[in-house]
Amino acid sequence: MRQPELSQDPHRVRQGVDRNLERAIGREVRAFRHQRGMTASELASSTGLSAGMLSKIENGRISPSLTTLQGLANVLNVPLSSLFTGFDDAREAVLTRSGSGVETKRAGTRAGHQYNLLGHLGHNTSGVVVEPYLITLAEQSDVFPTFQHDGIEMLYMLEGEVDYRHGDRIYSLKPGDTLFFDADSPHGPEVLVKLPARYLSVISYRQSR
Repeated sequence: MRQPELSQDPHRVRQGVDRNLERAIGREVRAFRHQRGMTASELASSTGLSAGMLSKIENGRISPSLTTLQGLANVLNVPLSSLFTGFDDAREAVLTRSGSGVETKRAGTRAGHQYNLLGHLGHNTSGVVVEPYLITLAEQSDVFPTFQHDGIEMLYMLEGEVDYRHGDRIYSLKPGDTLFFDADSPHGPEVLVKLPARYLSVISYRQSR
């Protein structure tokens, strides 16, 4: 089976923070245009701009209107906010030491399912929220194969064995196995085969505006 081609370049290097807004916007517009494989004339034509005006925007020589920026973002198929990410924009990182994840109760948590939140970023420029959890199941844990929530989820099995349901299929998960799925479909551990069981759960969903 042919492997899917991923559009994001993990090796793309973004230049440092720019404290000149026009220059930062222009650099992002040019970078996204190149990423989409568009020429300057194609982008200008698609947005109703003249080639000269687009050149001024990309070179940071003009302050484009919000309407113009929205048109560029629409054609480039990116959030409007992404055109500002190079402007004096601090990035966060969260370090959680071994054994120090905050135990929490996520919406829908069942009895005996121990959730340790491994980190959390609030509002961020990606438009996506990611919640990484370490989940521990023991003898007293309930089985509950009908969790449903927004987003995409990835499980990585660390210890023990569980039969995990997603929709109408059952997956036998052992240490080292990964399950990646649409979390809107009913899912959850159906049979606790070997306990204790521990796995990483990484849930991502669209950030509320």
